[in-house]
Amino acid sequence: MSRKEQKVLLCSGGRYESHANAQVRATIVEGLENCFGKGNVISVHVTAAASAIQTLRPALVFASGSYLPESTYFGEVSRAAKKVGAVTTFWATEDPYEQDAHYQIANDFDVIFSCDRWGHNFYQRDRVFHLPLGACPKQHYVPIDQQVEKTIDVLFCGVAFSSRKEVVRNLMPVLQQLNIRIIGPGWGEMGVGFSDARIEKQQLIELYSRSRIVLNLGRSLHFENKRFMISPSTPGPRTFEAAAAGAFQVFHEETHELRRYYSADEIPIFSNRDDFEQIVNRYLRDDDLRFEMAKKAQERTMREHLYGNRIAQAVDYLMEEKLL
Repeated sequence: MSRKEQKVLLCSGGRYESHANAQVRATIVEGLENCFGKGNVISVHVTAAASAIQTLRPALVFASGSYLPESTYFGEVSRAAKKVGAVTTFWATEDPYEQDAHYQIANDFDVIFSCDRWGHNFYQRDRVFHLPLGACPKQHYVPIDQQVEKTIDVLFCGVAFSSRKEVVRNLMPVLQQLNIRIIGPGWGEMGVGFSDARIEKQQLIELYSRSRIVLNLGRSLHFENKRFMISPSTPGPRTFEAAAAGAFQVFHEETHELRRYYSADEIPIFSNRDDFEQIVNRYLRDDDLRFEMAKKAQERTMREHLYGNRIAQAVDYLMEEKLL
């Protein structure tokens, strides 16, 4: 049976699944359709997956998302898949923040894909591969318009995790001289330019277009990551999404492996206040240079870092392992 004749069932969606994650699921469907053909991929919520497997009898069950117990449960899905002889894969999209709980899925799936390069080493089983997150052209791509007025010098949108607050406080001598917008739950207490507002995706893309510099700060909130305290290594999805939207990003580098994905003439890196001040001095008023770099990052994203690219890579792994 050729790949284009095989049925695939995609399941995800915990009790508290966000709208953003639901959109990612739709994007994964497109990637699977590119590999297996339209009409051969069915997406269902995890609660309906076991019964759908019995009816569809797919060759591949592709599960994704969070595996925290209070979020969702995939054991029933795995058992139903094994009864019909389906290959089972799980794409853990919240690593390493939940990895103390990976026993929930570690022994139930033929292959595990982890979104974090360092974290994938902690599963202590075979057939665990690193598969980073990415961007979706329909949701994130925006042509870069040089004519849009840049009214914001430095933008950051995201929850005020303690690690992020520490970085921003360190940068304050530089930020206080600029027109900044730091937006997200927990920031409002820090004064002028800070806001506790929650931003929808379209608002965020508009803010990108009006910002000269977009800060990219990782997070260190660990829901279930106390056993090994695994430091995140792979850039999160916001990196790829912002690049697709044409933002000029400045990346705060700690353990992140940004250079595997973007070069220095696409996204610059800083690790301390002096680095950041040099970046501001070099790029803030050079509109043409920022445009060229953002354009290069956007082009690379659309070429290499879409969810379609990731799914094609996952299918290649399965073929190499002779599972498909």
